[in-house]
Amino acid sequence: MAKNTLWSRFRGVDIDQYDENRFVDENEEAAEQQGPDGAEVDALIRQYPSHVIRSFLHSTFLNRLQCTGDMMTAFHVALKNPPINSKNPAVKERAQAVVLRVLTSFKSSDIEPAVKSLDKNGVDLLMKYIYRGFEKPSDNSSAILLQWHEKAFAAGGLGSIVRVLTARKSV
Repeated sequence: MAKNTLWSRFRGVDIDQYDENRFVDENEEAAEQQGPDGAEVDALIRQYPSHVIRSFLHSTFLNRLQCTGDMMTAFHVALKNPPINSKNPAVKERAQAVVLRVLTSFKSSDIEPAVKSLDKNGVDLLMKYIYRGFEKPSDNSSAILLQWHEKAFAAGGLGSIVRVLTARKSV
């Protein structure tokens, strides 16, 4: 027979933390699940690279200033923090808007190097954002997204499409 039947130290273990149906408040999501930083992406899109400023000083063509900023960095920053595990639709919508803004800011000649700079998971994530953009088309976004899809398909192949369409977690 046990010496101390009132010993309650076993109650110190929280067994509910192992329950998969446990409620987690949306406000307690980790900061990494908040999506890309829109302000940082906008700043990268607007800044002019130094070679554009130098070429403008040496020439009088105003169309040189229409070159976009550091688009490659903006592209990687936009894809850096996807809200895949978030259940908050506002966070996912904001992330989609940021990525779509970056994708539509690219020149068509710069799309292929941007896609080639991604690894396999990056191409899959890009495909998720492309398909999400197809769900809610805006001004001329479908044509641009089709160009991105063509280059992403060339880089990721048919496996990328299958992985995106069968993925449980969306962006």
